[in-house]
Amino acid sequence: MTIDKGDRAGSPIEFRLDPASGVPTYLQLVQQVEHALRLGYLEPGDQLPKVRDVVTSLTINPNTVLKAYRELENKGLAAGRPGQGTFVQATLTQIALPELTTLRRPLLGWLASADAAGLDEDGIVALFTSVLRDFRGARGGSADRPGAANGETEGVA
Repeated sequence: MTIDKGDRAGSPIEFRLDPASGVPTYLQLVQQVEHALRLGYLEPGDQLPKVRDVVTSLTINPNTVLKAYRELENKGLAAGRPGQGTFVQATLTQIALPELTTLRRPLLGWLASADAAGLDEDGIVALFTSVLRDFRGARGGSADRPGAANGETEGVA
């Protein structure tokens, strides 16, 4: 996912696919929008990429993009406007951008250490996911997590 908040002529998000992830294509698109919303990169009113642009850039079936956008609409996160496109209608932002910047610094240091230790991307994700699960377990499970009470789930390895 690429974010470009400076380019307001188009969408501030560009989708990327990971064919090796095992996650269905439409769900990868949904997750990328949800991540961008959580991180504050997308805001209500922002336009998602037009279906034809996603189809062209990713060479995927238009129905796949439509399914992803329908899923976002069902979650109340986006709304289609006939003839105009699909627009963000709600946000999942949990923390302000300055705080995110502060949190990113030590995380980048940790990633550099993991890389220096020889972990590839899959190893880093596996380690992080394992530690996150342990952390949540020590805190009494995911009930402490905002959004967990309303049935929100997210695919993780």
